Amino acid sequence: MLLHVPEVLTTDELAQIRTLLVSAAWADGRITAGTQSAQAKHNLQLPEDCEATRIAGRIVLAALERSALFFTAALPRQIFPPLFNRYEGGMSFGNHVDNAIRRIAASGTRVRTDLSATLFLADPESYDGGELVIEDTFGEQRVKLPAGDLILYPGTSVHRVEPITHGTRLASFFWIESMVREDDRRRLLFDLDMSILRVRETQGDTQAAVDLTGCYHNLLRMWADV
Repeated sequence: MLLHVPEVLTTDELAQIRTLLVSAAWADGRITAGTQSAQAKHNLQLPEDCEATRIAGRIVLAALERSALFFTAALPRQIFPPLFNRYEGGMSFGNHVDNAIRRIAASGTRVRTDLSATLFLADPESYDGGELVIEDTFGEQRVKLPAGDLILYPGTSVHRVEPITHGTRLASFFWIESMVREDDRRRLLFDLDMSILRVRETQGDTQAAVDLTGCYHNLLRMWADV
C-alpha cells in the first residue's frame, strides 16, 4: 500500500527542524547503507548519534503520535528513530530495496522494516528533481510532496531518488515494524477502518457500524503480533 499522509508536521515543527538541520554536521549518506545500496547512494545524512538527529527525531515521533491516518495505515509496533538526509548538486540514490532488518545503534534493538516512510521537509518549489520513485504493482509512482507531508510504502518496494538539478531536498526517513507484517492484510484492515469511519460519519453508530467494528478488531486480533 502506498499512502500519502498530509500535514504530519505543523508549520512551527517544520521551522524547528529546519533550524536544527541548517547548523548540523552532515556526513556521507553511505554511513547507513548496505553493501548494495552504498553503490547507488550519493547524498548527505545526519549521523544517528548527533544531537540534531535526536532532537529533530523526537519532534517527528511526537507528530506521528497525533496522526490517526498514519496509525491506522501502519499499525506500528516499533518505529526506527527518524533519520535525516540532504540532496543537492546532482546527488541521487539509485534503485534499491531497504534492508529487511535495521539495528538501532543506541539500544541494539532490531526493527523489521515492514514499511518505509519519507517525510518531506523542503518546499517542493525550492528544488528541481529529487522525486521519490517507487515501483509497485501499479507501475512507477513519482512522489514529491509538500513540506510536512509523508509518504508511506512497503519496505519491499524497489525505489530511488532522482538527481537534484537545482536547490536542496531535505527529508526525514525511517522504517516501521508493523503489528501486522503482511501488506495485503494491512491494506484490508485500512480499507475496512476507513469504511467504518465513513459509515459512522454518515449514519452514526448504527448496528452495522458496530458489527463492522467488531469484524475489524477480530481480524486485528487474529493477525497482530504484539
